[in-house]
Amino acid sequence: MHIAILTLTFSLPGCGSLKEKRQRMVGLHARFGNTPSVAVCESGERDRHDASEWTLVVVGLSKREVESLCSQIEDKIERTVDARVMNVEREFV
Repeated sequence: MHIAILTLTFSLPGCGSLKEKRQRMVGLHARFGNTPSVAVCESGERDRHDASEWTLVVVGLSKREVESLCSQIEDKIERTVDARVMNVEREFV
């Protein structure tokens, strides 16, 4: 079994409240949290309006499978989340 920890840092320009931030970022958990091989949580910048950090734990039978899933997640986030991705870190455990 292979495990990757994918941490993404976001900038939310023009976001004026925590309520707006949650509305803009809520899709992240809904999109990926239902996948059996992915766990999702907001891991940082919880009290800031203009930034957010999310961590996803991705599990698969092969490193290739995990890398592919991480790439798919990154691509989908770039296309669908109403925020600017500032940093992406991948760590294999």
